[in-house]
Amino acid sequence: MYVDADKIVTMTAANQNFSAVARQTERDGKSVIFKNNRPKFVLIDLEGGGYLDLTDDERIDVVARRIMKRHKTAFLELAK
Repeated sequence: MYVDADKIVTMTAANQNFSAVARQTERDGKSVIFKNNRPKFVLIDLEGGGYLDLTDDERIDVVARRIMKRHKTAFLELAK
């Protein structure tokens, strides 16, 4: 993942002044929050980025994965 240096925020800065990080994210589209000098979280502006535009097949995959995870024990029992 390519990380623009202008979009890096430390965990301490995010904890102490989240509203400033949110404003930066609105301006830039995303911010990468570093923890222990490594990228840990990405904060994105959902209204401006188109990050959640999924195809129908991708939506089905997401829902199927969620159902399989939630009911794993039942599916394993049925598979016997």
